[in-house]
Amino acid sequence: MYVLGIETSCDETSAAVVKDGRKILSNVVSSSLKFHKKYGGVVPEIASRLCLETISFVTDDALGQAGVSLKDIGLVSVTSGPGLLGSLLVGVSFAKSLYLALGVPLLGVDHIQSHVYANFLNGRPIKLPFIALVVSGGHTSLFFVEDFGRIRTLGETQDDACGEAFDKVAKILGLGYPGGPLIEKLARSGNPKKIRFRCSETGRELDFSFSGIKTAVLYAVRGRRLTLQEKRDIAASFQESAIGALIRKAHLACRLKRTPRLVIGGGVVANSRLRERFYAESKKAGIDCYFPASDLCTDNAAMVAGFGHALFKRGQRSGLYLTAGAG
Repeated sequence: MYVLGIETSCDETSAAVVKDGRKILSNVVSSSLKFHKKYGGVVPEIASRLCLETISFVTDDALGQAGVSLKDIGLVSVTSGPGLLGSLLVGVSFAKSLYLALGVPLLGVDHIQSHVYANFLNGRPIKLPFIALVVSGGHTSLFFVEDFGRIRTLGETQDDACGEAFDKVAKILGLGYPGGPLIEKLARSGNPKKIRFRCSETGRELDFSFSGIKTAVLYAVRGRRLTLQEKRDIAASFQESAIGALIRKAHLACRLKRTPRLVIGGGVVANSRLRERFYAESKKAGIDCYFPASDLCTDNAAMVAGFGHALFKRGQRSGLYLTAGAG
């Protein structure tokens, strides 16, 4: 089966064709990032307008690269939430129009859970059940995945998401936007033990909190004119602490659920230091750790198409009453 995936949860507009839920035939992503940079973050109105302007072109490109036409599509899978409501409405409305025009099944899928499925694309085998960790600009969540139709939330951020904290710390240090790649680059030349930052404790042991560590960085630099090396040390110290919190919670979830498999996804996990530490510390703990390919970490329609196929096989369907949910 050829599945057409549509992803418009934030500032990317993406369409992809995936065969049988595993083989990526095309994965086209158009980003409006350059329009948001001067504002230091995503502007929802700009994001939704760019989604509207580009979605037809992106879909045509995805079909062309895959070498298929709309009549070959057996399922349309679309992100229905969470995300920016205006952007989501563009994708859901477009997918509904294809559903009506083609007469093929339609399925709305969860954007965060789709990041987990990115690990399964291109035929990668991972045994169920497993713990899943999604780390992105808007979400930091832990799941217990018994099956693709049975995904249970174990913990989530209580304030800032991890990626959001990276963006805010980058802004504090005067680095620009988006902050994740800039913090990672600066931290390579810094001393991660120079300053001891800590993430805040949470009421539930598998929840996350990154607001406190961001505020701690703000207090550390307030009223000071930092040298470049001081900025490097702060970036490295912050990054190590944030990654350490992710590892502690994810490994705790593995112990509590007695599963030695940890599947990780989301835009933040493109960070090379995060991958390095997760691999090393998971090996010591006897946990098999999985990451998607770097180009599948950020928002993309291939993961939406693949996840949609997995849910479709389990009997899930949507229709004209499918709604866009900001989450």
